[in-house]
Amino acid sequence: MIESEPIIEIDGSYGEGGGQILRTALACSAILKKPIRLNRIRAGRKNPGLQPQHLKSIEALILVSKARAEGIRIGSEGITFFPGEIVPGEYAFDIGTAGSVTLLLQTLILPLACAQRESRLTLVGGTHVEWSPPYHYFAHIFLPVLASMGIRIEADIKRWGWYPRGRGRIDLNIHPASHLMPLTLNRRGSLKKIYGISATSNLPGHIAERQRAHALRSIERELNLEAEIEILLNVPSKDEGSFLFLVVESEGGKAGFSSLGKRGKRAETVADEVVDSLKDYLQSNACLDCYLPDQLVPFMAFAQGLSSLTTSRITEHLLTNLWVIQHFLKLSVSTAGGKGEEGKIDLIGGAY
Repeated sequence: MIESEPIIEIDGSYGEGGGQILRTALACSAILKKPIRLNRIRAGRKNPGLQPQHLKSIEALILVSKARAEGIRIGSEGITFFPGEIVPGEYAFDIGTAGSVTLLLQTLILPLACAQRESRLTLVGGTHVEWSPPYHYFAHIFLPVLASMGIRIEADIKRWGWYPRGRGRIDLNIHPASHLMPLTLNRRGSLKKIYGISATSNLPGHIAERQRAHALRSIERELNLEAEIEILLNVPSKDEGSFLFLVVESEGGKAGFSSLGKRGKRAETVADEVVDSLKDYLQSNACLDCYLPDQLVPFMAFAQGLSSLTTSRITEHLLTNLWVIQHFLKLSVSTAGGKGEEGKIDLIGGAY
């Protein structure tokens, strides 16, 4: 345990004030072996403090990094985390609710990618739930960018997890990276194609058909473009759910947009939400959608050299994550564009 190191104090209510502060701080703490104390965790939220999903992130990293922690309980607004040695291996984590497995991975991937051996993970929880990256965005948008940085991850969804029970399952192999390469994702270039899926579990097949049909009509009518959307019926799950996901593939990279159905929400509304997000992105000149940059900046910070990206919107999540990382690393960061605007981030990492 590194308990003689000065403890880094972090205000968990800063900026967007959510669980991302906790997850990023934990990952940086484990890699750099710097203990942290987080106070006022999620203080401004309706249910402040640690919830089951956040608790599982801490418990998982305690196991993976042989750490010790204090204040680890539901509702706690303050924790202290003392990291140890990161131990790659085989791990299984069950969130126990529909808490997002992809958010749990935001705590685990970077530390395990910096380890010396491959790790295999099985995660059980929500795979397609609100306020988190769905599995398909994680697999088709996020992981390919990590691969370009030198982090190779194989992911497979065995069972889909919707709200309220979750119980979805994904399996991953995380191969360590000898070093992280910087990113340059500035120019979108010409549009190559738009494609995606319309999926349902334990629901009538016409829902997936209507999501697809309405999205295709809207894309053709409003954007004068064509798309390919595959229908997936009765994907394995314990609950009912529907999902529409579209990928925009351009010369410079990919962007992803999705929406979830729920009881009382029309299939056409699901499609409208996805197409509206797609339109906003295409009306910008950015390479990346607004959801990816905040997930990438921790990796960019540990890469040697200059990384640069453009985004269709600078979000509070992005600005907050940059703030958290700078508690641990000496970063040179340049931001063009204000919050809520199209913008660019230049970041020189690797100073630790």
